[in-house]
Amino acid sequence: MAAVPIEIDDSLVREFRRIVGDAGCIDSSGDLAPFLAEQRGFYCSQAPLVLLPATTAEVAAVVSLCARHGIGIVPQGGNTGLVGGAVARSAPRAPQVVVAMRRMAAIRELDPDNYTITAEAGCVLAALQAAAADADRFFPLSLASEGSCQLGGNLSTNAGGTNVLRFGTARELVLGLEVVLPDGRVFDGLRALRKDNTGYDLKQLFVGAEGTLGLITAATCKLFPRPRGVASALVAVADPAAAIALHSRARLALGDELIAFELAGRQALDFVLRFLPGARDPLGHQAPWYVLLEIATARDQATAEEDLEAFLGAALDSGLVTDGVAAHSSAQRDQLWALRHAMSDAQKVGGASIKNDISVPVSRVADFLSQAGAAVEALAPGTRVVAFGHVGDGNLHFNLTQPEGMEPGAFLDLWNPLTAAVNAVATALGGSFSAEHGIGLLKVAQLRRYRGGVELELMRTIKRALDPAGIMNPGKVLGD
Repeated sequence: MAAVPIEIDDSLVREFRRIVGDAGCIDSSGDLAPFLAEQRGFYCSQAPLVLLPATTAEVAAVVSLCARHGIGIVPQGGNTGLVGGAVARSAPRAPQVVVAMRRMAAIRELDPDNYTITAEAGCVLAALQAAAADADRFFPLSLASEGSCQLGGNLSTNAGGTNVLRFGTARELVLGLEVVLPDGRVFDGLRALRKDNTGYDLKQLFVGAEGTLGLITAATCKLFPRPRGVASALVAVADPAAAIALHSRARLALGDELIAFELAGRQALDFVLRFLPGARDPLGHQAPWYVLLEIATARDQATAEEDLEAFLGAALDSGLVTDGVAAHSSAQRDQLWALRHAMSDAQKVGGASIKNDISVPVSRVADFLSQAGAAVEALAPGTRVVAFGHVGDGNLHFNLTQPEGMEPGAFLDLWNPLTAAVNAVATALGGSFSAEHGIGLLKVAQLRRYRGGVELELMRTIKRALDPAGIMNPGKVLGD
């Protein structure tokens, strides 16, 4: 039986403060603001209280108190999400509090011989990467927001990033989880085992669930040998079909040394050159499409660079690649990746934008770009397509910028038909309307449309079983 929701009055605030201390309880409007600012500005996030627990016991006590009083819990990591997954909403719904994990940022254990690391949910991804590197190990999850996103959020959204091609998404990197359940009990599944056939794999229920089934407090993740040689290059190709052919050839020639294969159209690079201070056109001339690829090897740096340049030289001789530049220092590598990582933010210089996060089988990427581009042009002639992404795993950010001269509001009024047209092409090609950003609030209707029937009912059954009162991240993924 669900508790009757009540207002969060002074007496409840005092109870929360007794659990997390003064440093862990924020209720003044000025201090609340950073936790309520939504990344893309689509939603107005409201909460009278932000709680910052410092231990799993404190998280459990907070959740227990919320469960007793019917208070909704909105888990928050680095607040870098793009679909409204960390947005708190006010009455007439049940009151909600934000539970931010930044004070739980410890690395509890690093076992170099077992190639595992156990860290708390608030650990910033870059700190996790650095800790692994200090132990001569490698944690491969890599995102543009890695300086601010947190492990708990990465796991809750099943983050992908640039290295999925070789290492998989966050789901494939996690071995064990510690999770506070909606009634305040703690699921202690922090196991560091690669083989453990003991019933249902419960941890995978919480990876990608966006905090709707429980609150991840810590995780044990896989580490890998630290690469001795890393070589990167940016090359020009005539069209997406050539990029896919280059990808297939690279997989055959370079095997598992190929860890990243990113595709970007010229429009994406043009916006970056206008947006990013000091950015230069890497080839000195325009090309219609670009591929940024990277290999990592246990061999030395010189050998890695020689292998990549030999492969690209053969691709150039065959006409598959039309031009290119290789990085010969870590600074040059960083410059190439800075161009890629800036593409999402750089779109702002072009005006209003409608962003799509889709995936299709790698073999259908060229078909998607052609068909989706035609569908968009038919609905909104002159729309500037900003297409880029992790084409090595079939994930594209197919972003749309308003036609020049069109009013931003008029373009945004086309959000639903344009998004529907793009998603229709992706799903018809065997793809997904949400590849790595998740569902949050933004894509609830799309989930119902494209994942209905038995699949959606199974999700609802799991939600009812674990969170019958519906207090965990209310409204996200499955809706109200």
